[in-house]
Amino acid sequence: MAVPAGALGLGAALLTLPGARLLPALWAAVAVTAVACLALPLRATAAHRRVRVHDGRRDAAAPRASRRRTVAELTVVVLALGAVETLRRRGATNGAGDLVAMAPVLVGVIAALVLVRLYPLPLRGLARPARRLRGAVGPLALARAGRTSASTVLPLLALLTAFTVAAFGGSVLSGVADARDRAALLAVGADARVEAAEPLPSGLPRRLGRVPGVREVTEAGVDWLARTPDGRQSLPLAGVDPGAYAALAGRTNLGAFPEGRLTRPDGAGSGSEEAVLPALASPAVAERFGDRAFRLRLADGNTATLRIVLVRDRTPAVYGDDFLVVDRAGLPTGSVPPNVLLLTGDGLDAGALHRAADDVGTVHLRSEQRNTYVDSPLQSGAERIYTAAVAAGAGYAALALLLSLASAAPERAALLARLRTMGLTRAQGRRLLVLESLPQALPAALGGVLTGWAAVRLLSPGIDLTTIAMSTTASPVGRAELRADPWWLAVPAVTVLVLAVGVAALQAWWSGRRGAVTELRAGDAR
Repeated sequence: MAVPAGALGLGAALLTLPGARLLPALWAAVAVTAVACLALPLRATAAHRRVRVHDGRRDAAAPRASRRRTVAELTVVVLALGAVETLRRRGATNGAGDLVAMAPVLVGVIAALVLVRLYPLPLRGLARPARRLRGAVGPLALARAGRTSASTVLPLLALLTAFTVAAFGGSVLSGVADARDRAALLAVGADARVEAAEPLPSGLPRRLGRVPGVREVTEAGVDWLARTPDGRQSLPLAGVDPGAYAALAGRTNLGAFPEGRLTRPDGAGSGSEEAVLPALASPAVAERFGDRAFRLRLADGNTATLRIVLVRDRTPAVYGDDFLVVDRAGLPTGSVPPNVLLLTGDGLDAGALHRAADDVGTVHLRSEQRNTYVDSPLQSGAERIYTAAVAAGAGYAALALLLSLASAAPERAALLARLRTMGLTRAQGRRLLVLESLPQALPAALGGVLTGWAAVRLLSPGIDLTTIAMSTTASPVGRAELRADPWWLAVPAVTVLVLAVGVAALQAWWSGRRGAVTELRAGDAR
């Protein structure tokens, strides 16, 4: 079996990468095949090195772990701690090395070793109170689950390691997607943007609002040539309707503010030069002018007196580090006419928006802007690698669980047959197998969620996703950080629980269809 599998693996690798070198692939396939062929003979040799009268029970572990196991576990712990500390200090670049690259896997191995040591204790503690319950299903399931044999330890190690890899890879993909979405939103200001150098037609917002998928259309007038009275400094000024613009800023999470703080004061209508308009400003502009009133000369020659009352890092209408936002009703009439339309909605059609705009303005879509951030083989290749890691982690977790259940299937079938001769019903047999599988799957699922979250929190300071997320090193959203994604933490855990319960129920149903004599001889080699 090992030799054909190795040949198939080598052939698949060569077909997948036609330009790869043959000799390294051949040596790797030979090494894997040799390990697979020698594993069982070496294990048998080690098991029969000492002559024993009997082997003892196979469904229970020794009360104390061997010294070699303890030394091996401590060695893994030290390596993992060193990898995590190196990654947090030096990052994942600058020649970090293979040990740092294995940090997520090592964190999962540590968590698995801790869980293997601890999880039988609460099961054994619950076994005694469970004896007081009516019926034998609960106590019997807890008693059997509390016996930590090697067939239980190894699947837990595989499950937690696979969970950690899947959660880490999924969080990387989620962080990359979030960084691109945020950068596209900052560049466009909404889901779509229509802008022009000249004032837009008054009927254009109504036409765009009828495009399928468009929910809201927010007008803004941006004066890109507004200057301070001395003419030395230009400051983009956006004139908006405070109510509609505040709602847009809240929906997009770009500098949300209460609309009442930006509304023009009484007597400031028609651009009264004596009235002082409240303004929202960027941190750089606020630091320059403080809270004092100052004049601003507009592009048409009129002036407006402003005082900064709100400071926000971002705003939908203007992209950049310098901006001012005021109530358009307080500016001189016609000084800053609407020349920017910000659209929010789902599934916006670029062609329909272009047709509705009728070439009177430039149309920008957030989805199109997002696609511009993925234009290099490095980014697409890194995403495929992390996607493959997630798929491999989930696949190995499911395979470990299925192999564990399959290895114990004959012994469980014989147990059900013996218990049925004592009066156990088929429904009770199904409950017994399901309850027996939960103590392995449930700690692995919960431990996988906690381990994945801890791995992301521990390793995030040393991982910068900007290179993967953006096509340039300068990201408009700053450093793209790694964050734990609840979806990628919960889905593998729920999948394993459903798989464990489903396989146990299926096994109980299948055993019930077989004859009593066949079940009693299940697992018998004669």
